[in-house]
Amino acid sequence: MRRTRTRALRWWLILPLLAPTACIGPRMPDAHVPPFAKRPFEPFSREAVVAVALREWRLFGQNVADPARDATRTVKPEREQGLWQRVGEYWWLGMNAGAEETDWTGKHDAAGAVFPPDQDGDYAWSAAFISYVMRIAGAGRRFPYSADHATYINAARRVSLGQTSDWMVWAERVQDYAPRPGDLVCFGRGSARGLRFEDLPTPALFTSHCDIVVDTSVPGRIAVIGGNVEDSVTLNYVPVTADGRLATSDGTVLDTRFPWMAVLRLLDGRDAAS
Repeated sequence: MRRTRTRALRWWLILPLLAPTACIGPRMPDAHVPPFAKRPFEPFSREAVVAVALREWRLFGQNVADPARDATRTVKPEREQGLWQRVGEYWWLGMNAGAEETDWTGKHDAAGAVFPPDQDGDYAWSAAFISYVMRIAGAGRRFPYSADHATYINAARRVSLGQTSDWMVWAERVQDYAPRPGDLVCFGRGSARGLRFEDLPTPALFTSHCDIVVDTSVPGRIAVIGGNVEDSVTLNYVPVTADGRLATSDGTVLDTRFPWMAVLRLLDGRDAAS
């Protein structure tokens, strides 16, 4: 009898400890996100997006795009001490909890094994960088965090089509909208290079890239920052038309490097969804 009562007493002591876990249920997608970004402590804003992107750019040495210099590098920044770990943070915080990619770094796979430099395309972290910046800036559950840019490109187009209001990104045609600081400028890559705004949303993911606009103060160009550009967080200057729209091959040809697909306009509380 004493043994039975002792066991019962132990269960009564343990149950209060188990109850919170039972109430929590399945692990939440943002379970690993710090409180200041999860709650968040301050409202999401364009200024926060730009500030976080610039901070990461400074951490990587303020690299400005230069294909000629990049071709002569013997060590990729993403694999350097202090920086491969930072890429790991992009994966850990940028992705939702439980995603396979959360365990990757700038040079390690999910098992912690170092992958060869020539295989880094299989671990491209440009979308993880965007997701990280949005997460830390306080987007909360209003941004579709993903290892693929196409996820939030398609999501933004569905918002602008009125198919959903879940996300705080709105797709704009490059011919119609001048990007502002904090917006994302996106283009297709590889087989998706010819993909255009009118093709969105697509039924499947596609290869693409997005950068964050950080400055529009200089006439004729805007400054953008992207991750995994020259294996680093890199700033690039993008030509724009006189009224600030991205230069495209349609109309005035100011730059042919990027087959621009869309601008993802941020809805930060001050932007009307229209």
